[in-house]
Amino acid sequence: MTICTYQRECLFGKIESGMITLSQYGRLVERCWQILPHHFLGIELDTFVVMPNHIHGIVILTGCHTEGRGEAFAQRLQEWPHFIAANASPLRLAHGTQPGSLGAIVQNFKSVSTRKINQARASSGTPVWQRNYHEHIVRNEEELHDLRQYIVNNPLQWTLDQENPVFWNKG
Repeated sequence: MTICTYQRECLFGKIESGMITLSQYGRLVERCWQILPHHFLGIELDTFVVMPNHIHGIVILTGCHTEGRGEAFAQRLQEWPHFIAANASPLRLAHGTQPGSLGAIVQNFKSVSTRKINQARASSGTPVWQRNYHEHIVRNEEELHDLRQYIVNNPLQWTLDQENPVFWNKG
């Protein structure tokens, strides 16, 4: 999946010599991403990169949903008390996001990371993410390999990336 910042603002860091140097906000985003499996049972995280104004990540939906969350979950909850798992209820909301779905995971990730960033920059209510996200279902091992390579190499391709503001100003 790909999730972009609001108005493509380069909020998460900068790329120099093909390497990303994360800002304080980029490190918060990275941390929010890394703890997702502690709050959403049935997911595994694969390759991921934080770019200056977007993220790319592969989420594997394992379908393994168990009730017990154990000590690790309780510890994470203490560390991040505002991280409320969108899949806490087994009931589907009548007009909302399906609990435990990719949409619920993204919604929760964006909400928590926005709150953390806005706390850090003392700007409550300021948007961090654009609406929606881009998703792609991986159909086979070759495609998975190619996507992993794309994500890993994304910082090296920043000068050619259509998400790069410099790219928009050419021509």
